[in-house]
Amino acid sequence: MRRVIFISFFITIMFSLVAFQCSSTELTSARLYIQQKNFERAKEVLEQEVTKNPQSDEGYYWLGYVYGEQGNIKKMLENFDKSLEISNKFQVEIQKTRKYQWAQNFNKGVAFFNRSAKAETEDSSKVLLDKAIDAFNMAVFCEPDSADSYKNLTFAYLNAGMETEAINPLQKLIELTKSEDSYSQLGEIYLNKGMSFMQEYKTNNRISDSVNAMSNYDKAIEVLKEGWKNYPNSNKILLVLSNAYISSGNLSDAMLAFKAGVDADPENKAYRYNYGVLLLNAEKYEEAAEQFKKAVDIDPSYTNALYNLGLTYARWGGKLREKAIESGSESEEFKQKFQEAIPFLVKFLEIEPEDVNGWDLLGRVYLNVNDQEKAKDAFDKADQFRG
Repeated sequence: MRRVIFISFFITIMFSLVAFQCSSTELTSARLYIQQKNFERAKEVLEQEVTKNPQSDEGYYWLGYVYGEQGNIKKMLENFDKSLEISNKFQVEIQKTRKYQWAQNFNKGVAFFNRSAKAETEDSSKVLLDKAIDAFNMAVFCEPDSADSYKNLTFAYLNAGMETEAINPLQKLIELTKSEDSYSQLGEIYLNKGMSFMQEYKTNNRISDSVNAMSNYDKAIEVLKEGWKNYPNSNKILLVLSNAYISSGNLSDAMLAFKAGVDADPENKAYRYNYGVLLLNAEKYEEAAEQFKKAVDIDPSYTNALYNLGLTYARWGGKLREKAIESGSESEEFKQKFQEAIPFLVKFLEIEPEDVNGWDLLGRVYLNVNDQEKAKDAFDKADQFRG
């Protein structure tokens, strides 16, 4: 579960009952009931007040106040709006009450979220996360321009596994703050949704799933391009953007994005590796090998880079062999490339000794350098771990 640092807010409001001129019996009674915290009775007489006097700005203000004390934020805001439609007499009191209720609900959300992180069962955690989400949503209603509310609501949704629901608060957070995290998180959500739809398409062959996948890829790219424009050195935005390009089949833009990442952060092994994969698929073997080698230099135990470096030399050798056959040449240059693949595959298998694909690839490489005995040993190892 994600760790989230929350900020708690403490806002107090001074409750005072002011004697307004020409107060009705209902208003006088309501203020007394509110002072006694008898909110149900106060609500009854205030409903009578606004029914008898639809222009009672004070009646709607106090009715909103009572609903707020009872935790019904939507009804609180409805009545505050009615009061302000009549006059601005209670505008200051309404603003103070909204801020107070915002802080109350925000802090409830913090408490519920932190308790969910310590819950002993998954069900208990879910119940507490749902309560945190409700509280943060109420905080949003009270103060629609509070970035902290949207930020913590997003974290609560993501911790609850509700990625789709996190979209709206993230969009609002981008509107308010344009933060680096909000761009990368929203882009990643759209990317994940696209990948999910694409998996459905591959399973069921429904055209609508393919259309939805591409739509979400496009949304991810749009958000992340804006984020990358604002944060040109952001590794996390660039990584998600590049993966969105790859998923959408836009390999040329993906290649440009990863090249920009490598140029900006040459010690980032993930950028090197992903750029290398794109170059390998484009059959640019020399350039791919360079990127994988750099990734291995950064992390000598980077198994993905080791395997793909061996694969790059194997495919490179295969391409040279095909050309030699087509031209009728007796050149054995291709063997050199297969030979260069061996140390990287051997290193990979030292780290991943039960990897069937690694042993199979190494066996094929040995065959191409005419080492029949080592090829047989490698294929035997593959069969041993094939299960």
